[in-house]
Parts: sequence; C-alpha cells; structure tokens
Amino acid sequence: MKSFLAPILTLCGILAFSAWNCQLMTDHTERWSAQLETAAALASEGDWDAAGDALQQSYDDWSGHQTYLHIVEKHDAVDDAEAMYRRAFAFAGEQEPSEFQAEVADLRDQLRLLAEMERFSLKNIL
Repeated sequence: MKSFLAPILTLCGILAFSAWNCQLMTDHTERWSAQLETAAALASEGDWDAAGDALQQSYDDWSGHQTYLHIVEKHDAVDDAEAMYRRAFAFAGEQEPSEFQAEVADLRDQLRLLAEMERFSLKNIL
C-alpha cells in the first residue's frame, strides 16, 4: 500500500492543477470576451475613442498573461489571437465598423477555443 501512495498523490496533484487551470482559463477568456463585447458595442454606437480604449484595456489584460498562456496553450493559438488583436486595432484606427465587428467576433471565438482546449473532455484527453 505504501508504494502506491506517491503515485496516487502525484495523480491527485496533476488532476487538481488541471481543474484549476481549466477554471482559470475559462475565467480569463470570459473576461477578455466581455471586454471585447464592450468594445464592439461602443464601435457600433460610433464611439470609436471609447471602443479603442476598451480594446486597449482587453489587450493590456491579455498581454499581462502572455507567460501563462505560452506555458499552458499551443503557441499557434496564442499567436493567432495576438494577430487578431492587432487587426482589430487597425480596423478601430480606420473606423471600419464592419471589419472591426467581424474581427472582434473572430477574436472572441478564438478566445473561446483557447478555453475549450483546456477543458476536461474526452476529445482533449484522447
């Protein structure tokens, strides 16, 4: 029995970390998505300065978690989201409403996918 204790504790630790990481990633991506939704709503009202500020707030929050994201996520997925932020900034600067809305929608979907990659599911385990 004693020889099974260390592997069981190790597995429990890995499971606990995985559950914590899943919840943390979900919390982060929901917050970023809400910030982007605010930016999109402001842009649709024509308040481009406030939309740019909301987008900047989301990006600053996102940037503050880059080390964590690069540890737990696939680099390509993180890099794709980074590129989408950059395109959204460009569309906000040009005040292109349809392109901005489309890019923000794509970015929100990319963030959803980041959270999905960390969820407990048969697809992710296998």
